Amino acid sequence: MTSHCPLCADAGGDLLWQDEFCRVILPNEPDYPGFCRVVLNAHLAEMTDLTLSDRERLMRVVYAVESAVRDTLQPDKINLAALGNVVPHLHWHIIARWRDDRHFPAPVWASPVRTAVHHPGEVALAALRQRLAELQP
Repeated sequence: MTSHCPLCADAGGDLLWQDEFCRVILPNEPDYPGFCRVVLNAHLAEMTDLTLSDRERLMRVVYAVESAVRDTLQPDKINLAALGNVVPHLHWHIIARWRDDRHFPAPVWASPVRTAVHHPGEVALAALRQRLAELQP
């Protein structure tokens, strides 16, 4: 853990699930409701910093979150990303994408191509929150 790392110093968003190894958060991205992150609790930068069994454990959580997002929000596509260029603390982005979202088909970090924000609805987002709170990776 380091005090200079925002993912060590803070949960990083609305904490929905955690164990001693990692946590699942909603970082409250206004353009992307349902955008989730799986954050390793230890301050490591790369997947290869983990043992093989810990890599598999982390990916089980990522896949469980992806399934929850797909089942509850029914997006057109899911993007998975582990960049860490700005925050070199191992975390995965699970991003629901719709053909009419602000950036589709480009990555969410590109310049927007439309102004409208796709919103899956409060009922679907509540279902996602509930499903993630009960996560069984």
